[in-house]
Amino acid sequence: MQAAASTDGNPIAPWLWPFADKQRVETAWRSGLSLHEALNGIGPCPVQFVPQERLLPDEAYEAFIFRTRTVPTRDNLHDLFNGLVWLAFPQTKRRLNELQAAEIARSGVAAVRGPLRDALTLFDENGAVLDAPPALWQALIARDWHTLFVTQRALWSEARLLLFGHALLEKLITPRKPITAHVLLTHDAAGPAAFDDERMAQALDARQLESKPFVPLPVLGVPGWCSDNEAAAFYADPQVFRPLPGRGIPGA
Repeated sequence: MQAAASTDGNPIAPWLWPFADKQRVETAWRSGLSLHEALNGIGPCPVQFVPQERLLPDEAYEAFIFRTRTVPTRDNLHDLFNGLVWLAFPQTKRRLNELQAAEIARSGVAAVRGPLRDALTLFDENGAVLDAPPALWQALIARDWHTLFVTQRALWSEARLLLFGHALLEKLITPRKPITAHVLLTHDAAGPAAFDDERMAQALDARQLESKPFVPLPVLGVPGWCSDNEAAAFYADPQVFRPLPGRGIPGA
């Protein structure tokens, strides 16, 4: 499965467009720096990255970040992408951490996360934000994949999808058709400003997130994100592009 090439012919994955620091961090990391050192060398961030060993064994990860303004970081790809999201969207990551820490302070740490912490973690790890015309959003809610990606394909030129979850970005190191994001809808008349870090942070509402208002989206179905999806047959795979339970395959 190959990501579609950029307009200049270079095979740059389109989901990495917000993460301009990725190459600089990777270069520094490969040169012998620890990952936390490579991340700290990039520029201003409301947190510092520290070795994983700094995390106290009896303190929750999110509570530690909130208390110390530092992020325990391992030398692996998962934490690379976590760091890159912090660098690209520091206010949004900070807001997620504040909500997590407040819930931990209120309810403690249990064997099973409560609904709010579960939703926050889901978005942090696997979330995405979509700004799209209403026809696309309604087709996505209905899991009407043919309308979403074939009939209304031209409308994707007016849409913008941001992959935020660092585990999701890690999975896409090896792109596979079933990789699915949990999507939140956003819309702003200003267009791309809807993905401004400050506005995203302000839009994160604990009460809304607790209801898990996410919609699944197989991200390699997005036009321009995978050369294979230029053929309509790409979407005729009910194991990936699943209908809503009980509704059957739209148009069948």
